[in-house]
Amino acid sequence: MWLQFPLLSKSSLLQRLIVEASQGGADEVRVGGLPGGARAFEICAKFCYGMVVTLNPYNVVAARCAAEHLGMTEDVDKGSLVFKIEVFLNSGVFRSWKDSIIALQSTVALLPWSEDLRLVARCVDSIAAKATASPGSVVWSYTYNRKAASSDEIVEARRCSSSSSPAVPRDWWVEDLCELDVELYKRVMVAIKSRGDRMPSDVVGEALRAYAARWLPESCRRGEPADDDDDACALEVLETIVWLLPSDGDGSSPCGCSCQFLLNLLKLAVLVGAGELLREELMDRIVLQLHDASVSDLLIPAKPPAQTTYDVELVEALVGRYIRRAGLDDIDGEDVFETNGETDDPSLLALCKLVDGYLAEVAADPNLPVSSFVGLATSMPESARPSHDALYTAIDVFLKVRCTQICRRWRRGGSRA
Repeated sequence: MWLQFPLLSKSSLLQRLIVEASQGGADEVRVGGLPGGARAFEICAKFCYGMVVTLNPYNVVAARCAAEHLGMTEDVDKGSLVFKIEVFLNSGVFRSWKDSIIALQSTVALLPWSEDLRLVARCVDSIAAKATASPGSVVWSYTYNRKAASSDEIVEARRCSSSSSPAVPRDWWVEDLCELDVELYKRVMVAIKSRGDRMPSDVVGEALRAYAARWLPESCRRGEPADDDDDACALEVLETIVWLLPSDGDGSSPCGCSCQFLLNLLKLAVLVGAGELLREELMDRIVLQLHDASVSDLLIPAKPPAQTTYDVELVEALVGRYIRRAGLDDIDGEDVFETNGETDDPSLLALCKLVDGYLAEVAADPNLPVSSFVGLATSMPESARPSHDALYTAIDVFLKVRCTQICRRWRRGGSRA
């Protein structure tokens, strides 16, 4: 009987619905909950009637889910639509870098079908396998519009080979993945990182930096207050990036990310009110390379009820962690601060220069507590300060501001008298 109706002959669901309708005396059949909607059903119907079906990365996931829902499998009819779509996926979509990304993006609107059929997992595996392939084997097209990368090693990998065409950079895949939403991006990055040591930490760090630049609201990147939606988006992206940070790296960048990038994430964490655990994680990573920061990197805006312009307490905490990690807090104060010699530790010298420069910047804040100024100034071993010029400059600014405050108060008091 079913062979008289091509659509019915290839769909076990429709066959069952027709039987149930006839037994109930109904003359109408409703197909509810079809993944992909009318467009996906149109593809299935055209296939049944021998019409040309055009599959592409944008509609193949919807068609696959709809065909499964309709029961268009090999058990019902040989050479079924499910079989033909699987062939197209394996021989076409999953062999293509950009098609795999497009197909993955389309799975979001088709949950839970796309998850249950392992279409999400297969797209992720296809993307991760290509991203971790040797750059020399990359023959597919990819997007690469960035003028420069943040890692010298990555730039080095872009040098031309012996042929006239430039070598494929190790971070060739970074930009295309920036188009994924945060949940899919997290899943792909986890798959990439889980493939052994095929992906260096600095490349993962560059990928996270690019994703942050793509998705963090512009107002947040400028350190300005944002609306609630922007804050929620920024917090989700921030949490994902911190969670994905590599746990290792080379000596200059222990987690594959620059100190500047980590401090920018910390600024954002303060701005959007991120949880204590996330901030602690960032601070633990920052202190490993705090000496590489610049004064502008440390100018983190304070949030109310703080009275200062910048979050000086946060910088105090970072410097204190650095000192404790270096083991300098266990040394007797007289030995630390009154030693006649100079340290030969370049990291400690750089940190001391950074602290003095930071003090000179924040000293102009009339709300800066004396205890904070003195605490930062005396936090560094004397041996790390071969020159006191920058500290004297900071003290000079600090005292001038305080004298001006006192004079203004005195004048106001005199005029009232």
